[in-house]
Amino acid sequence: METPGSQTSLHRANLERVVRAVRLAGSLTQAEIARSTGLSAATVSNIVRELKDGGTVEVTPTSAGGRRARSVSLSGDAGIVVGVDFGHTHLRVAIGNLAHQVLAEESEPLDVDASSAQGFDRAEQLVKRLIETTGIGPDKIVGVGLGVPGPIDVETGTLGSTAILPGWSGINPSEELSGRLGVPVYVDNDANLGALGELVWGSGRGVKDLAYIKVASGVGAGLVIEGQIYRGPGGTAGEIGHITLDESGPVCRCGNRGCLETFAAARYVLPLLQPSHGPDLTMERVVQLAREGDPGCRRVIADVGRHIGSGVANLCNLLNPSRVVLGGGLAEAGELVLAPIRESVSRYAIPSAARRLSVLPGALGSRAEVLGALALVLSEMGDSTLLDSAVPAGTPAFT
Repeated sequence: METPGSQTSLHRANLERVVRAVRLAGSLTQAEIARSTGLSAATVSNIVRELKDGGTVEVTPTSAGGRRARSVSLSGDAGIVVGVDFGHTHLRVAIGNLAHQVLAEESEPLDVDASSAQGFDRAEQLVKRLIETTGIGPDKIVGVGLGVPGPIDVETGTLGSTAILPGWSGINPSEELSGRLGVPVYVDNDANLGALGELVWGSGRGVKDLAYIKVASGVGAGLVIEGQIYRGPGGTAGEIGHITLDESGPVCRCGNRGCLETFAAARYVLPLLQPSHGPDLTMERVVQLAREGDPGCRRVIADVGRHIGSGVANLCNLLNPSRVVLGGGLAEAGELVLAPIRESVSRYAIPSAARRLSVLPGALGSRAEVLGALALVLSEMGDSTLLDSAVPAGTPAFT
């Protein structure tokens, strides 16, 4: 029996610290593990050797600063994680291992607004099909990360706004998908997962505080403070789309007037251009035409950027982030939208906050949310299962 403060419990705690550091980062050198955990180099070396012998981690030669080093990552056989991203018009699923490698990924069109049952049916089918393609048994699934385009009530686990997904009223997405797949499901809104994806794999790497702005059928923000997603006590932090820009402006779906969303979201922007560009116009096409020099599309993109910049300026004045990452299809417009955002930030934000802010396009594109769903599982899962599954050296691991 382990007792608090005993050598056995201390050793176990050190094992978990090393496994957690590697799990969150994907791979680290032993020197990086020592710095992130505060353990001595000798202790880390011994723990890594023990974990390698037990089959929990893999060690490969690498270089750091021009010197030879050893990279440590979780074993590819330790388990798999699943990411599921529901957008308003698509379903995307990815399968990854614990070493942060994506093994399979697929997207298909889906009208998520219509029916939650249809959405979960399609998600279940796609998850099972992709797992089959990897050749890995479903018993290896550690957990599933699930993204939905709406705020999650942290107390009930249900979607917090029926105005966003009326067909999902009263649905608990985590319980629904967990019941179908038989594994733990961690759920968050799409903007938070986009922030997590960019933080781990994309334009947010290397910072501890950022705002990820997603502009699609709505406008939302995922907020990262001190390296952690900030959700707020009710789970609705980051609803930047409902900052009021004009009290006499268009009526928003939330019931207020002149929200940022009514000046930036696709459902409000496209009608401005459809009389001249046709009823089938999409935001992807608007971005493409703007990049090709279409004056109307360039003007609309610039206006949207200035409006988003006003919202970002408010974030700067309140939270003072060091980086803002623009996601969604609008980010493909590049400087056509980023320059007006920076212009508004420079005009409306506190100068000291504006000077320290960098505004970048997302590096992951439409994959940000599903990769964030994988990262959500990797951040939420515990380390005990991995350690308890390890076996002494000389015997097969994870049998």
